[in-house]
Amino acid sequence: MTQTAIGAEVRADATARLKRIEGQVRGLQRMVEEGRYCPDILTQIASVHAALRGVGKVLMRSHLQHCVTAALRSGDPAAAQRTYDEVMDLIHRYNRD
Repeated sequence: MTQTAIGAEVRADATARLKRIEGQVRGLQRMVEEGRYCPDILTQIASVHAALRGVGKVLMRSHLQHCVTAALRSGDPAAAQRTYDEVMDLIHRYNRD
């Protein structure tokens, strides 16, 4: 299967989201260092998880729209099978939470 790079628009979106998440994680670190109330920290951890899932969704959509579609349209049965196996593995890993 041919691997393609992330498109510029998706890359910019994912990068912006990850930078916000980085700030959230720094805030979490401060909360822990300051000994803040555990439920407040856990609430922020849940927010970080949700934000990471959002980045994953953006990247999964891009992968399906471009990479997977190209592999399936290639007409190569072996590439189609490898792509199917890869997508199933990604879905399994992505839904473990």
